[in-house]
Amino acid sequence: MAVAVAGLVPSASASASGESGNPWLARRVMNMAHAGGESEAPADTLYAFKRAVGLGADMVELDVQSTSDDRLVVMHNPSVDQTTNGTGLVRDMTFRQVHALDAAYNFVPGRSAVPGLPPSSYPLRGIRTHQQAPPSGYRASDFAIPSLNKVLATFRHVPVNIEIKGTSDTDTASFLHNAELLATTLNRLHRSDIIVTSFNDAAITRFHELAPGIGLAPGQQALLNYFSSGTRPIEGTVALQIPVNYNGMPVATKEFIAKAHADGYAVHVWFSGTAPENQDAYNTLINACADGIMAAWPQVLENLLDQRGITRPGRPGTDPCQN
Repeated sequence: MAVAVAGLVPSASASASGESGNPWLARRVMNMAHAGGESEAPADTLYAFKRAVGLGADMVELDVQSTSDDRLVVMHNPSVDQTTNGTGLVRDMTFRQVHALDAAYNFVPGRSAVPGLPPSSYPLRGIRTHQQAPPSGYRASDFAIPSLNKVLATFRHVPVNIEIKGTSDTDTASFLHNAELLATTLNRLHRSDIIVTSFNDAAITRFHELAPGIGLAPGQQALLNYFSSGTRPIEGTVALQIPVNYNGMPVATKEFIAKAHADGYAVHVWFSGTAPENQDAYNTLINACADGIMAAWPQVLENLLDQRGITRPGRPGTDPCQN
């Protein structure tokens, strides 16, 4: 979610002591595989998530859309056109239709989904449709668009960050609908290792009304208010999830992260084109005391964390930010 602010450190008026006992402040430094690591594997697929967790990722980040028969599926875009061999809006298709598609069809290693290249550019194309065998240890269905229920059942003991999507940024009704479906799903599970977020603040509010026990990361307007005036975000907020930069201006600074920590919030940082993503950038965020890094390159981040011996959830090490 974009943060359009003039000042990069939140106002000092955010003076409350913060969320007491926020467990996400202790869960650091996390390798949060963004969409499973979309530069290394087809985004939001079971293959990507299994691969990232196998490498050592501490948390998986994913997005949800809903189908015409109200099944939540793990998918970033409202349309299947860019990533699959199909066309159309997810919302206009049944789960069966969506699940049959090849989610690796346009995946190019190092570039995520890039349609229109020569067929040889797509090494994983056709696994879902049984035109080539899957890699050892995987199934053809791992290259499909999965249901959220399937992902949550597969990763019962892996923390999950879920972003509520909609059919377009301006279609608030679709965000609210997906928030309601998600609340119903998560209320059945009674998990304490899930964070829910959305670009759309109304979706976050609606979700919290229906599932008040699940931790939140606030939406765009709430983040903007926190930066500009120190207004605390919605009750239930456990993490602030921010870009590295906004319009070339640094956002994920050591000063901002320290202020957020003082207010009781963990800080998770994403790239998504806001800044070059590489080992140097990961190093900078670790040194700035980010609690989690949403990595499109989870293997690169994992190697760096291992090389530096950085403290991880359940894995002792060195914390460069320990007081």
